[in-house]
Amino acid sequence: MAADFTRPGSLYGAVDLGARKQALEAQARREAAAQNPDAAGANVIEVSAATFTADVVERSMSVPVIVEATVPRAEQVQQFSQAMEKLAAEAGGAWILARADVEANPELAQALRMRAVPTVYLAVQGQLMPLFEGPLPESQLRQALTQVFEQLGVELAAAAPGAEEPAEPPIDPDLAAADEAVEKGDLDAAAAAFERLLARQPGNEEARIGLAGVGLVRRTQGLDPADVLARAAEQSGDVGLQTQAADLEMLAGDVDAAFDRLVGVVRRSAGDDRDRARVHLLGLFEALPSDDPAVSKGRRGLASALF
Repeated sequence: MAADFTRPGSLYGAVDLGARKQALEAQARREAAAQNPDAAGANVIEVSAATFTADVVERSMSVPVIVEATVPRAEQVQQFSQAMEKLAAEAGGAWILARADVEANPELAQALRMRAVPTVYLAVQGQLMPLFEGPLPESQLRQALTQVFEQLGVELAAAAPGAEEPAEPPIDPDLAAADEAVEKGDLDAAAAAFERLLARQPGNEEARIGLAGVGLVRRTQGLDPADVLARAAEQSGDVGLQTQAADLEMLAGDVDAAFDRLVGVVRRSAGDDRDRARVHLLGLFEALPSDDPAVSKGRRGLASALF
């Protein structure tokens, strides 16, 4: 089976996901538009204990989230909150401000180990870290956030109206080498290039997806999809056969079927078989963007099957 990597602007992995990515981006644009872009708080969300995981932790996999844990009714923090909103608006979506009312959600204050109001945190790639405590003046706040986002490679302020769009950054040489290797069908060279890039940039999603895609293509080379899927339907207890079938479904773009198959194996098996299916499913998650709804659904299904 020939490698079928799709590159809609960037190398996106072994699964033919060009249309899938466009659909996800369109959905994100619709959701952003629904937040009233004319309002100053278009990039501000209110979070609670119940929504913190989805609105902060999961959202931070695709965009940095600044968490302002505060008591909104307190007069001493209102000017600070206004400055936070102003900077979020200037950022133009480069990061999101999530405001948590810890008076209404005392369990959040306890979970965040707060010592002062407000306390500001940064959530990025699912990791939450404290930044500072207390209501800083706007100038100090701007400086603090500028330093944080410079380290992340994110511009704090959006481009001025009428300014020219910045030039498209050059493609990373290892990513270009991987792209060229894929075009030639040289999976070993592609994997080596992705691994070099991940060694330099452990959080690079394109490299992570690409490397998982190479593994997916390698595992399915020489397999007869019709034969494997037919035998998998008859032999539900054969974990090796089920993982092969899931790989083939994944490569065909039927990711929900692949995830559901392995969640089912985890649910009805035990011991080494269960762990083998679990680890294989986690590997398939790597072949998709972390914010893909299918991954979120698959993780919930896996958690349900395990616990």
